[in-house]
Amino acid sequence: MNILLYLLILLLGAFIGSKNLLKAKIMNNVGTIQTFALLFLLFVMGVKIGLDKDIIYSLGTIGLQSIFLAVFSIIFSIIGVRIISSKVLREKVKTENDI
Repeated sequence: MNILLYLLILLLGAFIGSKNLLKAKIMNNVGTIQTFALLFLLFVMGVKIGLDKDIIYSLGTIGLQSIFLAVFSIIFSIIGVRIISSKVLREKVKTENDI
């Protein structure tokens, strides 16, 4: 059920963005809003982890695996974004030059 809610919210956001239903001031600050939302999410996750004593006690066991997972997720996310954005930007320039 949760995944359907997430997809519905994502589709609603895509619809609102594609129809320019938000004011220009909000649209110009979407990046800042995303950054603060992400920071808030990370803060809440940290609080939840801090409150769970089992996680705190098992950090020595799962810590190394978590660090590797986080580091490789970050590295490959950056690589993926760079590859995709370079292709998208190249296609955009190609399309603009054709016009």
